[in-house]
Amino acid sequence: MAAKDYYKTLGVARTATPDELKKAFHKLAMQCHPDRHPGDKASEERFKEINEAYAVLSDPEKRKQYDTFGAEGFGQRFSREDIFNGFDLNAIFEDLGMRMGGGGSVFDALFGRSSGGGKSGRGAGHGQWGGPFGFGGASGAANPPGGDAVADLRVGFRDSIPGGARVGSIPRPGGGWEQVSGRLPAGITSGKKLRVRGKGQQSPFGGARGDLYLTVVVDPDPVFSREADDLRCEVRVPPSTLVLGGTVEVPTLGDPKRVKVKAGTQAGAQIRLAGLGVPRANGRHGDLYARLMPNLPVQPDERVRDLFRQLAEAGF
Repeated sequence: MAAKDYYKTLGVARTATPDELKKAFHKLAMQCHPDRHPGDKASEERFKEINEAYAVLSDPEKRKQYDTFGAEGFGQRFSREDIFNGFDLNAIFEDLGMRMGGGGSVFDALFGRSSGGGKSGRGAGHGQWGGPFGFGGASGAANPPGGDAVADLRVGFRDSIPGGARVGSIPRPGGGWEQVSGRLPAGITSGKKLRVRGKGQQSPFGGARGDLYLTVVVDPDPVFSREADDLRCEVRVPPSTLVLGGTVEVPTLGDPKRVKVKAGTQAGAQIRLAGLGVPRANGRHGDLYARLMPNLPVQPDERVRDLFRQLAEAGF
């Protein structure tokens, strides 16, 4: 589906209340109603667009996902069948028909059905939708699926870097938890969306479960921070190592590495460990930067204080 601005279609603000949405929809739907414009294809298409926009924005869950993913993201995730699932076309059309003194041809215009063939909408006792917006056309061969659900997925920082197969618990619609297995993309970051098929809400009509859309939240790490594909950490070293040179142990996502420190290294200087950062799409990795900071005594004894007095007398 192409990206569509449903708020613009109905001519309302993104903060519109349900009553404001309904008033705008009724006004536009009556203006473009096929009964008022017989044979006018432009009005017919406009009428379809208005119904589609209202089907999304009048449903709190669909509206939430539309606002979350944006028009383009929503269009990639939801088909017309998904959009009209749970939207009571029958009641809407009957309401408009009462207002306009008729309306049987609405179904001809939208669904290509004869007025003598019965109403489009929910099949009696089956919960199925007819027509091109439904599931299986007039025969009603399939039941509509359950609604989609949204939730956060918390991921440990050190799990987010390598990615790979994971088994975890996700919230079950209606309460409780459910175990699922899946694959985390390497280097995933907070805000990324994951789709878990068939783990959404149960269908009240016996159809398949909807899908679950997870927003990734990567927990902070006590040692590392991340900037794009690079990792950063801070390493405390004795002041003597900075002045005289030596080696220091730097933590990594694997085993720690011992690296050389040049004599006269200044506090705050960074050491680069190439290829020990975040995996990239091209198979390479970012880098790890270790910032060297002097590890000064918090409660120096008299011997240490005397040594620092001597340094101070020498101008250090």
